[in-house]
Amino acid sequence: MKKYFSLVLFAHSVFALPFAIIGFFLAINTTPYPFDWFKLALMLACMVFARNAAMAFNRYLDRDIDAANPRTAMRDIPAGRVSPRQALVFTIVNCLLFIIATWFINRICFYLAPVALAVVLGYSYMKRFTPLCHLVLGLGLGLAPLGAYLVVTGAFDVVPVFYSLAVLFWVGGFDIIYALQDEEFDRQHQLNSIPAWLGKRRALRVSEACHVLSAIFVVLPMFFVPLSWFYLLGVAFYCGLLVYQHRIVSPADLSRVDRAFMTTNGIASVVFACFFLLDMVF
Repeated sequence: MKKYFSLVLFAHSVFALPFAIIGFFLAINTTPYPFDWFKLALMLACMVFARNAAMAFNRYLDRDIDAANPRTAMRDIPAGRVSPRQALVFTIVNCLLFIIATWFINRICFYLAPVALAVVLGYSYMKRFTPLCHLVLGLGLGLAPLGAYLVVTGAFDVVPVFYSLAVLFWVGGFDIIYALQDEEFDRQHQLNSIPAWLGKRRALRVSEACHVLSAIFVVLPMFFVPLSWFYLLGVAFYCGLLVYQHRIVSPADLSRVDRAFMTTNGIASVVFACFFLLDMVF
């Protein structure tokens, strides 16, 4: 189990999970549907299973690329801690568990389960075809708030779509920053990324544009549902950390990319979700 925990990097769940919780409690507080512990547990299970499947499949598919890249050569499959077959079986098991969990939620979640899996698994192929792979990753994580809203209501609404778009551009933006580390490697191995396509400086401009869009989409819900100053504080904190990560990374200095990628964005999502929940409560 320790090997599998290392393979799927559970710490990265801090990116999408807080927004899934936002989508779930948005539905509870803006629709007649009551809180249901069973649905909450199923939603969290779906998050875990989808994350496990996506991460393990990415490691499986990229095993030769990871082995060739000095930055990733010590990942579990190239290092021999997990075999490719084990990673693939783990992926399949988690996909099946995800679909089974959606069966117990509602019909629309069950019908859309293959679509969600196609997105989160399909991301792993994108770097071979398009530099827009970062936005496909964002789309995969961006399904979290909309999916959680569907768990409760079984229906679409514009506000959870705003949060999904906020996550799409937020994740796409910080994944571009993370990909700065592999600009030369990607170019040499004919892999597509925004940094390999545009260079570091222009890639950072694209990342900034993505984060501006993300900020806009976390503001828009204020015009559709009653939100108070708690939410405003959350938005201010979230936007402040978006600005901060661009202040600590530059084309000439990538030494703080990990701080921008993991620490800053993890804090941004968790604190923003906390302020949202405080707003719902008070």
